[in-house]
This record gives sequence, structure tokens and C-alpha cells, in this order.
Amino acid sequence: MKDRIRQIVVVLTILVTLIVNGLANSLPLNGLTTGDISDRFEVYFVPAGYVFSIWGLIYIGLIAFAIFQALPSQRDNPRLRATGWWIALGGVANSVWIFLWHYERFPLTLLAMLVLLATLIITYLRLGIGRTKVSTAEAWAVRVPFSIYLGWITVATAANVTSLLDYLNWGGFGIAPEIWMGIVLLAVLVIATFPVQSYQPGLLLRRAVFDRTGGELFRVVQSVFIRVPEFWRFYYANPYRSETTRPIYHPLLARVRRWRAGG
Repeated sequence: MKDRIRQIVVVLTILVTLIVNGLANSLPLNGLTTGDISDRFEVYFVPAGYVFSIWGLIYIGLIAFAIFQALPSQRDNPRLRATGWWIALGGVANSVWIFLWHYERFPLTLLAMLVLLATLIITYLRLGIGRTKVSTAEAWAVRVPFSIYLGWITVATAANVTSLLDYLNWGGFGIAPEIWMGIVLLAVLVIATFPVQSYQPGLLLRRAVFDRTGGELFRVVQSVFIRVPEFWRFYYANPYRSETTRPIYHPLLARVRRWRAGG
């Protein structure tokens, strides 16, 4: 009975999250889209408004997850049991953030964002990504969506912090904005090295927003997904060794190296 309640609550919170996020930009809430508000801030670390379209990919993943975890066959899945309530809490935090952002309660947005980030980190860890082998269906419907979700929210948290500091007219202790930009990017890179043993579209997506315009976003997504069949062939051959997945990353690593070199 408890498992059934958990499944229902997860479906409902994801449904509410999708509705709130959809209305935020279709109405839009308070007459402004999420990207419109983001574009107001004169800071270096804010993705361009159109980069928020990554949410479309995240929404598809959340829908797939909601359906998968609601199946009777998944009721006793220990990984879903360990993460269900955290995912529900993350959905609430996501919806709360939308209202706070659109009604310009910026200090409180950071609190909601940190709660969402914490729930995603806990979810990622409890799913055992990189440590356990799961079915293809569970990998696609659970692990891939939450890897992407965590990757984006990691970046969004950094952007939220810089936007809030700009809103508060923080002077940066006299340090040039360009230097603070470097510090923020370094912090994101440190966080990005956290999950390194498995297939991580989330990790790859973090690179995309390092460009101020977000121009690399869809090319990175395309580079990931055109190599998915190759990935699964290597991954299931030996899911415990990251070396087996390295051939997939060669084009992406080359692109990152060019970016680091200023090319």
C-alpha cells in the first residue's frame, strides 16, 4: 500500500511540475517568461533565454520516468523506493521556484533551488548510477533523465547565485566580474567531476552553458544521442569500468579541448 501511495504521489508531483512550468511560459506568469527574467541580469554566468529550451528534454524524461515507476512491476524496485519521496520533494521545490522567480522573490528562489539540487544529488546517489547494472528500460527511463536533470540544475544553481548577487547589487569585494566568472566556472567544473564512472549526459550538458550564448547546447545533445547505441554496446559489456565508454567521448573531448584552448 505504501509503495502504491509513493507511485501516485510521484506521478502527481511530476504532473504538477509540468503544468506549472508550462503555464509559466504560456500564460506567462506575472506577464514574463522564465527567460525574459533571466535576460535582465547583467552578469556573465546567465544562460541565454533560449537555452532554457533544455527543459523540453527534461520534461520528456520526467514523463518517461513517471510512467515507468508507476508500473506494477516497478512497485518493489528498491532503487525507486529509495528515491521516490526525494523526487516528489524535488518536484515541489521546482514548482515553488517557478512562482518565486516569476513574482521576483529572488532571495527565496535560491533556497528553493538548493532544495531541488539536494534532492537530485540524493536521487542520483541512491539510483546507484555507475555502481550497479540495470535493465535497458530502467536506464533510459530513470538514469538518463535524472543525469540530464542534475546536470542542468547544477548549472542553474550557479546562475541563480550570480543573478541573486546582481539583484542585491553585490560589489564583488572589488574583484573584477571576469575573475568572478572564472571562479564560478571552476566551482561548476569541480561539481561536474563528481559523477565520473557512468554515462553522463548531465555532465556533458554542463559544458554547453559555459558559452555565454549557449550556442553549443543542441550540438552537444546531438553528439551524445547519436552515439547512444554504441554506448549501450560498450556499457553492458562491462558496466563497472569507465574505460569501456571512452571511445564514445572522443569527439566531445576534442570539442572541449578546443574550447579550453580558445578555439
